[in-house]
Amino acid sequence: MLESVHFGPDACERISSDAIKALAYCCPRLRRLWMSGVKEVNGDAINALVEHCRKLKDVGFIESDNIDEVALGNLNSVKFLSVAGTRNLKWGSAAQVLSRLPCLVCLDISRTDVNLSAITRFLSSSQNLKVVCALNCPVFEREVDSNPMQSHKGKVLLTFLNDIFKGVTSLFADNSKNVTDVLQYWRRTKNRDKNLDEIVVWIEWIFSYSLLRIAENNLKELDDFWLTQGAAVLLSLLRSSQEEVQERAATAIATFVVIDDENATVDCQRAEAILRGDGIRLLLDLARSCQEGLQSEAAKAIANLYIDSKVAKAVAESGGINILANLAKSINRLVAEEAAGGLWNLSVGDDHKGAIAEAGGIKALVDLIFKWSSNTDGLLEHATGALANLGADEKCSMEVAVAVAGGIHALAMLLALANLKECKSRLLVPWLIWLLMGIAIAIMLLLDKRQVHWKHWCNLLILKMKLQEAAGALWNLSFDDKNREAIAAAGGVEALVALAQSSSSASRGLQERAAGALWGLPVSESNSIAIGRQGGIAPLIALACSNIEVSFSLLACRLVVSFKFSLRCFSLHSL
Repeated sequence: MLESVHFGPDACERISSDAIKALAYCCPRLRRLWMSGVKEVNGDAINALVEHCRKLKDVGFIESDNIDEVALGNLNSVKFLSVAGTRNLKWGSAAQVLSRLPCLVCLDISRTDVNLSAITRFLSSSQNLKVVCALNCPVFEREVDSNPMQSHKGKVLLTFLNDIFKGVTSLFADNSKNVTDVLQYWRRTKNRDKNLDEIVVWIEWIFSYSLLRIAENNLKELDDFWLTQGAAVLLSLLRSSQEEVQERAATAIATFVVIDDENATVDCQRAEAILRGDGIRLLLDLARSCQEGLQSEAAKAIANLYIDSKVAKAVAESGGINILANLAKSINRLVAEEAAGGLWNLSVGDDHKGAIAEAGGIKALVDLIFKWSSNTDGLLEHATGALANLGADEKCSMEVAVAVAGGIHALAMLLALANLKECKSRLLVPWLIWLLMGIAIAIMLLLDKRQVHWKHWCNLLILKMKLQEAAGALWNLSFDDKNREAIAAAGGVEALVALAQSSSSASRGLQERAAGALWGLPVSESNSIAIGRQGGIAPLIALACSNIEVSFSLLACRLVVSFKFSLRCFSLHSL
């Protein structure tokens, strides 16, 4: 009973021609078949579809390495055909056989090396063909520059060389001639022609596919296209009734505004073209959708657009911060990651940090770290970067410090992950250190105001912390009786013993801090017993046999400068 199969847009490299044959045998009612990135579609596979799927109407073999173009000429029932992005087609043979297909109405040959001769044949010889889409076809475009095409009445050619919307408009009656967005005009039309409906739905579909791929390639020579036509077409596709089209359009917007991924550089003209076209409202509407795919891609587009200050202001004024803070609470990891990325970009300046805090963004970001603690480097990088930026703000830093202190398990897991070799994010560790610095400053300010108990600071540096800075902080804290009790009560003995056990092959600095932190705890008899029970004697003996030299003067300076213990806790002379 299966009627529609769509594999993509990711490449389906492991789908073979034999698999397509099996699909043809098993699904005689198949009407629509789209596959992206299949390496080879041979004649046997295509002929099996011809023989067994007599109702097949819409076929897309896109971005394939090899298609038997002669066998394509046997698809007599097909009305809509796309071979966009496909390589190695022999266009002389393809034009000859495809122009004979009796039912073919729409043909998509975008992003191929099709030539002027083949397109001319399609337009002049195909009996029922109405639309040929040839977006970004370099060979054809070069040939047309020197050999202008003749018009072919009743057929529409959509290329980068002409106005795309005007081309689509020519399919309609005269009353649509002055419409700016013909696709939106069609959506609002009440009494629509059924055949024309099928064509426009197909056009939306193939536009969304091709513009996404073209945006991913980021070709410099297409700058003018994006500003004059591309942005407007993408904005129109955001209004489509097809969710897949909306999703790909949002992804394309997120992609085409960024011209340098490495340095997160946004093309301001492209971003402002989206802004002028009411794109922010459209994207925020999609972000409110109940469909997680739409939420994720809309949030990604908004996050990338935020890098432009004008767009960031418009998003904030439109309620975008509240929407992103809510999306950051999503149970879908991809949605939460893109929302955290948006909050990260918004938190760069001082303009929106207070609004992020008011929207509950800080708690949402801390909860993210706790919820997604493994195999999610991108999400953790986004959340940590946002918290680090927020923690640098005087007003927000207190809330960040208290929130992170309350989310001790989240931070501990983040610290552990950052110290693992398999952590793929090269930005996670520096952002984490920046976050800890902001929290340390805020904690000291809170202590001065007696607004937080010392145990919050101790809890901040507990279980599974393998970073050198964490061990050093616990070492410093262990010189005070009350702090020693708080460290032990919070599980610090177990954590430090584990750290000592794992530090035999670690750096000298980490070994020194592990030994130093454990040095002060055995003053208490209960702590001494706990260290023994946890297996801490052997690693301490091993550390004692090493060439570590505990620097008490350095310790004293750290305590005085970093934590304001001064002479209240100990005597420099006695040390």
